Amino acid sequence: MGDIATQTNQFLAFRLGNSHFAVDISQVREVLDFQKVTQVPKTPDFLLGVINLRGNVISVVDLRLNLGMPGTEQTVNTCILIVELQVGGDTLQIGALADAVEEVIEISPEQISPPPRAGVELNTKFIKGMAKRSDELLIILDIDHVLTTEEIDIVETATSIIPPDAGVKNQPESITESSI
Repeated sequence: MGDIATQTNQFLAFRLGNSHFAVDISQVREVLDFQKVTQVPKTPDFLLGVINLRGNVISVVDLRLNLGMPGTEQTVNTCILIVELQVGGDTLQIGALADAVEEVIEISPEQISPPPRAGVELNTKFIKGMAKRSDELLIILDIDHVLTTEEIDIVETATSIIPPDAGVKNQPESITESSI
């Protein structure tokens, strides 16, 4: 919990189902409109497939499925957050499907409560903390720990088996921070 004070105080708030989440804005590279994702055979349900983002193949995961929620249903607000994970000293970019992006907000470290303690059977390693926004509770994700080591291996493999010039043609326009 102590490392939150050394990070930025800005977070990108987004929605998954009826729950509200936030992630450190310094780990968000872009927000893209939803687009067609090229499926990779024999991958788990949470890995929707890959997209081509300006010549780079990026794996796209459904955060709802990854967090044990029902899968995302596409709407006009569905988007892909391009986030950077720190994996063993390397940086890995992935796309994370979200139901809607809400806003960039400032949250001071004093406003962040530790993750809930529900016993040893509940893994909360991927939650940095909780914060209140208006009358809603925001779950602040530790994006580096949302995927397990095994899931990261699957994501990296899916990205590496498809070369950037393999015909994954979808190259989206990104949404800038000013339009969030």
